[in-house]
Amino acid sequence: MIPLVDLQAAHAEVAEEVDAGFKRVLATTGFVGGPEVAAFEREFAEFSGAAHCVGVANGTDAVELALRAAGVGPGDEVVVPANTFVGSAEPVVRIGARVVLADIDPDTYLVDVDRMLAAVGPKTRAVVPVHLYGQLADAPRLRAALEGSGVAVVEDAAQSQGALRHGRGAGADGIAATSFYPGKNLGAYGDAGAVLTPDQDQAITVRTLGSHGGLKKYVHDIVGVNSRLDALQAVVLRAKLARLGAWNTARRAAAARYHELLADVDVVLPATLDGNEHVWHLYVIRVPGGPERRDTVLSRLHESGVGAGIHYPYPLHLTPAFADPAFPAGNFPLAERAAGEILSLPLYPQITVDQQEATVRALVAALKD
Repeated sequence: MIPLVDLQAAHAEVAEEVDAGFKRVLATTGFVGGPEVAAFEREFAEFSGAAHCVGVANGTDAVELALRAAGVGPGDEVVVPANTFVGSAEPVVRIGARVVLADIDPDTYLVDVDRMLAAVGPKTRAVVPVHLYGQLADAPRLRAALEGSGVAVVEDAAQSQGALRHGRGAGADGIAATSFYPGKNLGAYGDAGAVLTPDQDQAITVRTLGSHGGLKKYVHDIVGVNSRLDALQAVVLRAKLARLGAWNTARRAAAARYHELLADVDVVLPATLDGNEHVWHLYVIRVPGGPERRDTVLSRLHESGVGAGIHYPYPLHLTPAFADPAFPAGNFPLAERAAGEILSLPLYPQITVDQQEATVRALVAALKD
């Protein structure tokens, strides 16, 4: 069996360090906040090139708190890519705002900046470029185009820890939300997330919102929520963060190997946007021929013991939760076509040459009619 992601291999590298950290936390019973969380926030901010990091309970909360800190409220509109996980859009609805969608670039599957800008209207309060599959969308261009308009750029960086665009990471120049779900490049042992920002006031707002609306016990200045990073998760994240640079380098090497192995195979290889340094959270190919052929290939891979996946099988407007009469099928043809052809191959820092070669052999066999 070749898994899509091998969390056991990652754990083996940090097990002793995590065990020692857990013992520290258990000895002090400081399970929420405390020195482990504070240390991780400092270390992750430095790693990301951001001035401030606020740990929260999960990536979806991170998006919501970042949007709220950016001024989004009930009745506003927020533009989100059609090709993304629902966690990019759920927070908009939870705030009481409306999701507006934009189509994607057909080569990178990132949001098309021109289409996102075209979707901005009089009620738009924010746009959410999603840094998908391990590379950054063009948030700098969005910020430049929207400067002075009152429309905030809130980056969803859940899949891009360590990725750079022109040498800058998410959260270095604008507010960004990230997830530390176990399968991410930097994954916890459960749910966790963070908000990165260069703005101290925004960081204070996020921390206040996530701590029941106050920074002092029993003092609640605003209505907030309970969304804080657990100390045990911070222990895990600190141990993995120390290895993240090397792990991302290993992911790049594995992606380059796939490029070589798949050069003559009848699939469309992933593209990297000019100016990006990719961290390959996922290695996403396209299987020409539509969803029926792609699903057949996926089934055959699973039968061969290869843990491939689809990220994501449905654009947001074709999921029941986000169905909107204003966005019927056919409105976002590029995202719809991609959803019917994309296929994620196994990729993680510890993947071996033999595993990649076996994956490609299984793929070639699965592609045969």
